[in-house]
Amino acid sequence: MKTHGNHIDRRAFLRGAGAAVALPFLESIAPAASLARAAASASGQPTRMVCIGLDYGMHPEGFFPKETGPSYTMPSLLRPLESLRQDFTLFSHLDHPGIKGGHRATHSFLTGVLSQQSKGMPEGNISLDQKAAEFVGANTRFPSIQLNTGGGSYGGGISWTRNGVAKAPVPDLNSLFDALFRETPESQKGRLAQSYKLNTSILDVVREDAQSLQKRLGKNDREKLDEYFTSVREVEKRLSMSEAWLNRAKPVVDYALPDPLPTAFYDEVPLYFELMKLALQTDSTRVLTYNIVGWKSESGLTGVTKGYHDLTHHGKNPEKLKQLAIIETFYSRELARFLEDLKRHQASADQSLLDNTMVLFGSGLGNASSHSNRDLPLLLAGGGFQHGEHKDYPKSGRSQTPACNLYLSMLQKFGMEIEQFGTSSGTLQGLV
Repeated sequence: MKTHGNHIDRRAFLRGAGAAVALPFLESIAPAASLARAAASASGQPTRMVCIGLDYGMHPEGFFPKETGPSYTMPSLLRPLESLRQDFTLFSHLDHPGIKGGHRATHSFLTGVLSQQSKGMPEGNISLDQKAAEFVGANTRFPSIQLNTGGGSYGGGISWTRNGVAKAPVPDLNSLFDALFRETPESQKGRLAQSYKLNTSILDVVREDAQSLQKRLGKNDREKLDEYFTSVREVEKRLSMSEAWLNRAKPVVDYALPDPLPTAFYDEVPLYFELMKLALQTDSTRVLTYNIVGWKSESGLTGVTKGYHDLTHHGKNPEKLKQLAIIETFYSRELARFLEDLKRHQASADQSLLDNTMVLFGSGLGNASSHSNRDLPLLLAGGGFQHGEHKDYPKSGRSQTPACNLYLSMLQKFGMEIEQFGTSSGTLQGLV
């Protein structure tokens, strides 16, 4: 390797910095057959996960029931879900201990870890959905799909890889439909295949001489190089998965997006839920995240005349609370419709798609009005769990229950043999 004093030749660095040394076992590149068995429910159907995040949370007084157990009175904001009460569980006093920062901490919703504090964690700030996506691997065309309504959010979204990179969402409805169901032209397939080969060759080049380079670096540089190795492995996996699915036909569905597409939030959100349902039905993916930030142009919601963020800082103003309730009831109504659609679709002779799909609905923001990240609004539906209750956990002290205990329980139900996720202290008691 060429060097100039303490200066390392740039080409030598580029060739060496990508080396993937002593790769650990990765569920995402385990044999497909074993993964399919591990991630299947008792019926033989694959288990799926959907995480729906609300950037501004839900007004606590309208979300949390006053009673615990199965006989709780349905809170005002969740009344559209009344007919489905046996299909979901509500949780009180779950959050991510030590997390604060208001809007700028909502990105920890599915991780329990702030992005700037991820280096101290064994798996960084990998999110719940991406942990599940690693497990699914190449068994589906898309290991996971990230969606977003309303543009950017504070902190970079809610879906994170283990090396601290926020997963970019699909940019719009047309792009989502095309990716799921529109066949790639043969000419473009050829270009993509060549691109995959070229990128693979580049990764092979940068991997050379890595061991030698590592020995010449200081501690800080070795840590940076290790982060780079992780990024390279992520790219390798994506290339391998993309190439494997390139020439497989996409599913055909009897559905088309409206033309022109609506611009109002009220009309746009249901279309995202419809495509999410179709993605699950066709097994195009088994892991979906949908981050609902707000609206770019107009809400389209009757009775809403003020800005969303302004309404969350209501100061208990009755008119603002009334308009905020319209927005948040709309979320519950769309969630109810989505769950009902999954429940109607038979995945097997004795189970619905909802039985095989765990749907997490909530936020990394507990109270938008006070910028609190405590007492997160969390609801879990489907997925083969026993539902129908409101569960209340200790609010503070040593017995406080991290929200990551719920996430660990979900990942175990998903098929993963793990004992830790994020800031979990165990699985969630009382959730079967």
